[in-house]
Amino acid sequence: MPSIAKSFGVATLCWSALLATGAHAEGIDTEHLFGFMIGTDVGTVGEREFESKTTGRFARSGGKYRAIEKEFEVEFVPVRNFRIEMGAAFSAHDIVGVPGFEDRRQLAWQGVSVDFRYRFLEREKAPFGLTFAVEGRADRVDETTASVVRAYGTEMTLAVERELIPDVAVAALNLSYAPEWTRVPRTGEAEQESTIAAAFAVMTQLRPGFFLGGEARYQRRYEGIGLEELAGQALFVGPTAYFKLSKTSRLTLAWSSQVWGRAAGPGSGLDLANFERHQARVVFGFNF
Repeated sequence: MPSIAKSFGVATLCWSALLATGAHAEGIDTEHLFGFMIGTDVGTVGEREFESKTTGRFARSGGKYRAIEKEFEVEFVPVRNFRIEMGAAFSAHDIVGVPGFEDRRQLAWQGVSVDFRYRFLEREKAPFGLTFAVEGRADRVDETTASVVRAYGTEMTLAVERELIPDVAVAALNLSYAPEWTRVPRTGEAEQESTIAAAFAVMTQLRPGFFLGGEARYQRRYEGIGLEELAGQALFVGPTAYFKLSKTSRLTLAWSSQVWGRAAGPGSGLDLANFERHQARVVFGFNF
């Protein structure tokens, strides 16, 4: 696994350097630049945005597994360096013959979320950008199994960024911790779990408003919110593209595949019990 991550980092850095000489670039705004990660930029005071985020997760151990989540979010910046985001999510599942899962084919309202971000350091004025984000969510449908639940979770993320080549290439690091509490009303069963993750990305501006790069994410899932017992771990790697469609709209596309993983106990080179084989994301947003 370390060799894979090292190779990814070297390849993306070389790609950025090769393309930098030919790019006539604009300044970089990383607020929505990444697919599965967050940037340190949070927007300007008074800015308002609407965002549609579609996330697909495909393939688990055995059978057929497809899960699509559609989120509609509204973002605004009330004061300098502070952003608030509120949203609602719908989900569609197609699960057949997956061990440990009930067969389900359904479309449902999943839940609501709120996200707060505060930027402590600006990339242009400090050696690096630094932002802390807290997202809370309440779900009535489990995002993985599609079961009816009462689930509450939060994700805390520390984002760090530095421009490798001014106005051309930027590197980002995310460190996160996400505990979750779930209760199944039908049976009364309750469980707790948590996930910690480290993610790294490099994005290069090939031409004004068009970025191409990649993200690598390493995740560890535990039983209990205190990281008591390791359930599994996985490394995802894939490309990301960002398009500035107009002065007020943008589009982000991302794809990640599990290139290494291991569930607790003996197993193969992938963890398809706790994580999917493929993940994809499409994000469209505009200012209003």
